[in-house]
Amino acid sequence: MNFNAKKLSIVIPVYNEQETIPLILDAISNVVLEEKLEKEIIIINDCSTDSSKASILQYQKNNKNLDIKLINHDKNKGKGAAIHSGITNASGDFIIIQDSDLEYDPNEYNRLLKPILSGFADVVFGSRFIGGHPHRVLFFFHTIGNKFLTFLSNLLTGINLTDMETCYKLFKADIIKNLTLKEQRFGFEPEVTAKISKIKNIRIYEVGISYYGRTYTEGKKIGWKDGFRAIYCILKYNIFSK
Repeated sequence: MNFNAKKLSIVIPVYNEQETIPLILDAISNVVLEEKLEKEIIIINDCSTDSSKASILQYQKNNKNLDIKLINHDKNKGKGAAIHSGITNASGDFIIIQDSDLEYDPNEYNRLLKPILSGFADVVFGSRFIGGHPHRVLFFFHTIGNKFLTFLSNLLTGINLTDMETCYKLFKADIIKNLTLKEQRFGFEPEVTAKISKIKNIRIYEVGISYYGRTYTEGKKIGWKDGFRAIYCILKYNIFSK
C-alpha cells in the first residue's frame, strides 16, 4: 500500500432487522482486514418498528471492544437517506455499504479492498454476476431487471459494470464524501454510479462476490416500484442532471 490508510468505515442501514443485525455484526467483528485496517461500524436505525434498536444497543453493551456508532432516524426516510447519514458520520479512509441482512458476506471485504490497497482503484463494486462464488438461485425477473438496469446505466455512463445494483460498493472516503447525493430510497445505487462515473480520471474496479439472497417471506424489501424508480434515476442523473 502506497499511502497511510488506517480505517474502514462500514455503513449499515437498518430497518426492521432485529433477527439478523446481531448475526451480521458477529460476522463483521470476526473479519481481519488486510494491512491491519481498523473497523468503524456505523449503524443507521431508520426508525425501525420492531426491536432492532434494542438489539443494537444490547450488542453494543456486550461488545465494548468494537467501534460501533448508532444513529437513529426519528422517522423512516429510506435506505438512501440512511446511507447518507452513515457517510456523513464516517471517519475512515474507506467506506463500504453493508446491508443489515445476511445476503452479503463481510468475509469478502478484503477481496474488495485489494484493488484499492494495491494502488489501482478508487472505487470497487462487488459483482454478483462474475466469478465462481456462491449465488442463491431466486427470482428470474429480478435477475433480468438487474441486468437491464445495469445495461441502461452502462449505456449512459460509458462504463462496463456487470452489477450496478449491488450493495457492496467500496469508496475512498474523500471521493464519496465530496458527492452531493439526493436519493432517499433505493435510487442511491444508480445515482451514485452516475455521479462516480463523471469524476475525471476515476478508477472503478469490479470483483466477484457471493450472494445469499432472501425471499420476500424472509424479509426482502425491494420491489417492482423501486425498479421503475431506478430507471428514472438512471435517466435523471445521467442525462438531465449535471
